[in-house]
Amino acid sequence: MKTINDFNFANKRALIRVDFNVPLDENYKVTDANRIEAAKPTIDKILADGGSVILMSHLGRPKGVEEKYSLRHIVDKASDILGVNVEFVSDCVGDKVEKRAASLKPGEVLLLENLRFYAEEEAGDEAFSKKLAALGDIYVNDAFGTAHRAHASTTIIAKFFPNSKCFGLLLAKEIESLNRVLNNSVKPVTAVLGGSKVSSKITVIENILDKVDHMIIGGGMTFTFIKALGGNVGNSICEDDKLQLALDILKLANEKNVHIHIPVDVVAADAFSNDANTQIVDVRHIPDGWQGLDAGPKSLENFKEVIMNSKTILWNGPLGVFEMESFANGTITLGNYIAESTKNGAFSLVGGGDSVSAVKQFGLEEKMSYVSTGGGAMLEMLEGQTLPGIAAILE
Repeated sequence: MKTINDFNFANKRALIRVDFNVPLDENYKVTDANRIEAAKPTIDKILADGGSVILMSHLGRPKGVEEKYSLRHIVDKASDILGVNVEFVSDCVGDKVEKRAASLKPGEVLLLENLRFYAEEEAGDEAFSKKLAALGDIYVNDAFGTAHRAHASTTIIAKFFPNSKCFGLLLAKEIESLNRVLNNSVKPVTAVLGGSKVSSKITVIENILDKVDHMIIGGGMTFTFIKALGGNVGNSICEDDKLQLALDILKLANEKNVHIHIPVDVVAADAFSNDANTQIVDVRHIPDGWQGLDAGPKSLENFKEVIMNSKTILWNGPLGVFEMESFANGTITLGNYIAESTKNGAFSLVGGGDSVSAVKQFGLEEKMSYVSTGGGAMLEMLEGQTLPGIAAILE
């Protein structure tokens, strides 16, 4: 697996696919610069070698050219974070861009305009990829968040750099961390899968049953399993068409000697609202008109024992509706258990949009071994898929 550490970038132009798809407020100011900060080590190494950097990214889902999705809005923030003056060019292909790229001096950084202003980017158009490729000497993919898309700048472009393509430090770390959980894990291995639907996690569950010793099921998925087992889930979210699937998963886990842990009690509410009336009830006997919105205290005690005895932990999905304060306790408590287990030597990987939001919101990010930057990409890797953006570099 070649990374930027296998290259010397002196007097070379590094064409880096970054993920600068960052949120902007109504005044086009960056509200969360994590993704820019995450790319900094890769850019720093190339500049320190005496190379120059051409950054390409998408922003949002524009329909053609839209000012609100212009990457010019992030130039000041990127310059601050990188500690160098980031220059901007208002296109990503064409004569003007080629001239500017060709004149780059060592230590200079050029940011191209939003790749998705061209439909050819998402279409994986080869001619468009070739125009992008003409801008640099070495291609670096450091965008895990888009590695599962076979777009022009993430996958197709790599064929124009047969011997001069590599992973950036961020993408390499993502691959390494996921491999550590999926292929080289120290046992016991525990996967915590939360979120609302079994259907969205089924392939993940099937793929990782061979790799884990324990699986904690939480969030809305709980109630599909409980109903399948004959419990009454009241008005809780439940996929009635997936009850047999839930039973099949439990049977398969049993055959593979994987211990499945499901909440035994829940915080139930009489409405989906932070101000609803709540009570702690047995997960199998949720009264009609009530819905489970968080894991209860007995469940958390059970989960604690599993987490504290684990050496490798994968966390994907919250245990409850953590966005509402009344139902955040399960997710916060679980996060604290994982943080403590990590401190005691376990390797913990957190991934998937909601879990990542939760660890950031509750100040747990620094206490985990690794927090993944790519939601969809991580899920596809957990499902056992080969991501096109990764395969293109390895080929």
